[in-house]
Amino acid sequence: MTKQTLHEDNRHAWNAGTIAHNSHRGDQAAFLRNGGSTLFQEEIDLLGDVRGKSLVHLQCNSGLDTLSLASKLGATVTGVDISDEAIDFARNLAAESGISGKFERADVYDWLEWAAQSGTRYDTAFSSYGAILWLSDITRWGKGIAGVLKPGGRFVLVEFHPYFAIFDEGWELQPYDYLGGKASTFESGIGDYVALTGSTETGEYVEGVKDFQNPHASHEFSWGTSEVIMALVDAGLKLTTFREYPYINGFKPFSDLRDIPGRRFTMPEGKPNIPLMYGIIAEKL
Repeated sequence: MTKQTLHEDNRHAWNAGTIAHNSHRGDQAAFLRNGGSTLFQEEIDLLGDVRGKSLVHLQCNSGLDTLSLASKLGATVTGVDISDEAIDFARNLAAESGISGKFERADVYDWLEWAAQSGTRYDTAFSSYGAILWLSDITRWGKGIAGVLKPGGRFVLVEFHPYFAIFDEGWELQPYDYLGGKASTFESGIGDYVALTGSTETGEYVEGVKDFQNPHASHEFSWGTSEVIMALVDAGLKLTTFREYPYINGFKPFSDLRDIPGRRFTMPEGKPNIPLMYGIIAEKL
């Protein structure tokens, strides 16, 4: 299959998954109207002062984080995502919450190329939490990001660490590569990770869709942290920050992870600390 075919499969899987995920999150517009924010301190610290600056949120999902970037940090935001359902939801969320944000439905590669060719430039590009594994070409991605940043602009990434993905639920190695961008196909598609975690960003959990089974296959790509970093460096960006965290925000990939304050999870007692999340800042000179 071509990469474009894999992307389209993922679009269909995300359309189905997005409906299930949002069914658990309650009234997200009211949450935002009442001053709520879904941002964790890690991305706030990495982003720094973005008030009044243009920010594009790549692979933005349903817009809750994107609109939090606008309401809490004061950025002028554009969100881009491949999922039709996610972008429709995000546009409605912006209207119902009264928070200004622009949302565009596109494959991230197509959008980056369009933006570069049209001369559209941003002070900040941002991506977070489960975005990298959907990228079929990490080199093209890095060049695309460099192409949409203004001189002095920054790319900020907060992401789940790929290292833990090589383990199964019993902490045994599974046949999932850490490096190389190999495509792994999952016939059951994107699952209901919100139900799996049992909590939501809004602080309200609604039972919503039960026993969700995605009817569409999905395809994930395994990129190590060095490959992500070098895609940005090789595209001409300067790496200024790389951090690894021994905990994970808002997602519980293993049932025996320990809850710690702030909707975070860390390694079980008796297990060594491993990186569960990482952060990057890369600047355009």
